[in-house]
Amino acid sequence: MAEDELASRLNRRLRMEDPAEREPPHMRVFNPYTEFKEFSRKQIKDMEEMFRRYDAGKDGFIDLMELKRMMEKLGAPQTHLGLKDMIKEVDEDFDGKLSFREFLLIFRKAAAGELEEDSGLHALARLSEIDVSIEGVKGAKCFFEAKVQAINHGSRFEQEIKAEQEEKKRQAEEKEQRKAAFKELQSAFKP
Repeated sequence: MAEDELASRLNRRLRMEDPAEREPPHMRVFNPYTEFKEFSRKQIKDMEEMFRRYDAGKDGFIDLMELKRMMEKLGAPQTHLGLKDMIKEVDEDFDGKLSFREFLLIFRKAAAGELEEDSGLHALARLSEIDVSIEGVKGAKCFFEAKVQAINHGSRFEQEIKAEQEEKKRQAEEKEQRKAAFKELQSAFKP
């Protein structure tokens, strides 16, 4: 009985480690707007800007030293082991660094309450929260109203996409009008 269980676990692990069974992480298509629907487009763009700011190597990853600098600049320095634990908690591809997708996972886990209070990831996610003692009650009221709106992001997300599409359509129409005006002007100079 125990041998069968051990054999099944070993077979499962071998299947997981078999490169033919898994698609390499760099080959997967990642769209943060569809995968992380709990965040608005603006929130994702803000997180992407933060990610790029601390990606000193500009390689699309935040490694241990970049994470160390980020946490120090954000006022929540961590020990070397603490930083390794932070990466390990969301490192899905076990490469020892954070991709943008894994970076977004930090905020997803924080929103779901899945991070331990004393973890470095909780400190990182908390940096996006509001301190009532600094902002005051009016600031907190605005913050919580914004949170309620963020929860109802589905329609807002669609509205943002629709607004972007309408803007592109308007720009295309203006371009066509300019072309027509140019052709009309051009025909005036032809014999």
